[in-house]
Order: sequence, then structure tokens, then C-alpha cells
Amino acid sequence: MNSSEGAKPFSQHPDTRLVTSGRDTKAQKGFVNPPVVHGSTVLYPTAEDLHAHRGEFQYGRHGTPTTRALQETLMALEGPNCAGVGIAPSGLAAITTTLLAVLKAGDHLLVCDNAYRPSRNFCNGLLARYGVETTYFDPLIGAGIEALFKPNTRAVLVEAPGSQSFEMPDIRAIAEVAHARDALVIDDNTWATPLYHRSLDQGVDISMQAATKYIGGHSDIMFGTISANARAWPLVTEAIRLLGACAGPDDVFLALRGMRTLSVRLAQHYRSGLDVARWLATRPEVARVLHPALETDPGHAIWKRDFTGASGLFSLVLKPAPQKAVDAMLDSLKLFGMGYSWGGFESLAIPFDCDSYRTATKWAPGGPTLRLHIGLESVEDLKADLDRGFAAFNAAI
Repeated sequence: MNSSEGAKPFSQHPDTRLVTSGRDTKAQKGFVNPPVVHGSTVLYPTAEDLHAHRGEFQYGRHGTPTTRALQETLMALEGPNCAGVGIAPSGLAAITTTLLAVLKAGDHLLVCDNAYRPSRNFCNGLLARYGVETTYFDPLIGAGIEALFKPNTRAVLVEAPGSQSFEMPDIRAIAEVAHARDALVIDDNTWATPLYHRSLDQGVDISMQAATKYIGGHSDIMFGTISANARAWPLVTEAIRLLGACAGPDDVFLALRGMRTLSVRLAQHYRSGLDVARWLATRPEVARVLHPALETDPGHAIWKRDFTGASGLFSLVLKPAPQKAVDAMLDSLKLFGMGYSWGGFESLAIPFDCDSYRTATKWAPGGPTLRLHIGLESVEDLKADLDRGFAAFNAAI
């Protein structure tokens, strides 16, 4: 289900749209927030209505007043190129639903080599079993992607930036080539969200998010969203219906609640993340910091052109050291937890190595790598925690 009825004008500032969109206080009996509708069956007043499937809602899996409020808010944030928003029970489900929506047996898919590893697993597993061929490409290929197209190439999947190695693909250049070949462009836009990157305005046809991350913002839901333009939306909405993909009403409500504070939270993640990244760049233990918003980052020019902000997620390359030193650093951290997620209020740190699964490019950073998520804690406290970690790191070398 998708509805733009009641959505606020796109001329309003995004901060205002996040607060006002998807709200109808009259229909909500004066309450600020929409009700959390737990429901499957929708009753029809007459047999004629039943036969015609007439009514605002037909069945709980297809949408409720709660899901409609979230979809309207997301549509308002995505901008005028958004024809509809679909909901999935996780970020990965949003990706897999989208790929199943646009591909069929015998098709060819191009995927950025820095893509989310579970996305690759789906392409190499289920899609391959169903007769879809996947080719991985260098994230920095730009318009050179034209050489990889085949007569049966139907879609290109990008992640901007990659959520571990942080290369920044040139989506505009890739989209120009893809559309000339009548292929769709799909973007995993979890890192920046539509608040800082309206990828549907950059030539993307379908923009997905793991709303588990910044949309929810509190590390308490699993959720995914699929935003599409007019060309791709019929494919997406059909796939959602056929696959039976839906999310529970409580998670829908928590995602909508997270949307209301997205702007202030993401602004703090942006400020704090960049502050910590610049501090890390001065540390003797750090070889380089991978963060597109840093002026020294290779992807900075594209980030500055296409994005209006950054989130709290980035990576760093340590100077060569044994694994025991990296482990000692991680074990000594008190504020940074170790967990495979991000986008919540808490700071996180994990080691990673892309080399084991990349196929189109070689991952050779020159030292151990860590991915950090900078949460909403005091920046000075986070720096002190990392300083404690570096002391343990140095002592173990």
C-alpha cells in the first residue's frame, strides 16, 4: 500500500516534513501520533464493496493506517521522484525483495564489489539457483561500467558508500550508462538515509534502506524500506504482494517514531563522527581513515556533490600490528560495544576484512581495519575510550 494523500508540500524543509508528514490529527481523534493498528481482517459494509474490493484498506498484510503514516512520511522525505514506498521486515528483506522484483531467469545483474555481504550471498546463492547471473564491479568504475553490460543486463546494484570499505561510487555516471541500456539502478542508501542523500534525484530507480539502522535509531527493531520512482514502483509493489512481505505493526510504529527525530539524531552522528574521524587521522597508530566527508578521502568530491551530510559510520586502517594487539584494543574499550550493526544511539567497533569475499577488486589496506559507529555519547568521552584502546594496542605489540 502507498498513499500520498495528506503528504505535505515538497517545498518545506526536510526537518518540517519529518515532523508533519503522515499525520492526520482529525482522523486520529486529536492525538498527535497515529494508532498502532494490530489487524488482519478488514470488514466490508456491503456485498457490493466486498466484490469490488472497495475501501481504503483491504487486508492487514497490504497496509493499515499505521503503515500508511510511515509511507507518507518516507515519501515526503524522498522527494517528488518517489512514486511509492514499500515496507519489509528487515534491511536484507528489502534488498532481496527488490532484486526478485526486477529480475527473472536468464537476466544479468551488475553489483558493486563493496556491497553488503548478505546481498552478495543472496546473489551468489538464490539468484544463481534461479538462473540470474551476477557480475561484480569496481566501485570506482564510473562510466566505465558500460564495458560490463550484456544484452540481458537488467539492473545495477550500488552501495554509496560501501558500509565497510567506504568507496564512493559515481551514481550519476553509472545511472546514465544504465538507463541508456534500459537497465534499472538500485541503491542501498542506508548510510546517509534520504535525509542526506535523495538518491532518487541522482538517477536511482529504487532506493533501499535497512531502517533497522538510522530510521529506527534505537537498536530495537528489524525493518527495511523500498522507495521507487514511477518506472519501478509497479514492479516493487507487485513483488511485495506476491511474496507476502510485511512488517509487524509495533515495528512500523517504532520506525515512524524514529523518523520524527531522525534529523536531530543524524546531525549529531554527523558532527560527532567527523570530529572523531579527524582526531583519529592524527593518531600515530592510524594509517588512514575511510570517511567520505573527510577532505582527504578519495570519494570526497562525489560526496560533496551528491550528499548533504554524513552519518556516524566509518572505518580506519591501523598501522601493521599483530591480531593480539587489535584484540587487546577492542577488549579494553568501555563505551564502544562490539556488535554487527550500527545506526543506534550507541557507539560500536568491529574488526573486518573484505578480502575474503571481494572478487572484482583487491582489498589490501596495508594494516588491520576497524569499523566504528559513533553514537550519541560525549565526543570527548569517546576519544578517551579510544585513547585507552590505543594504549592497550601499543602495549600488545
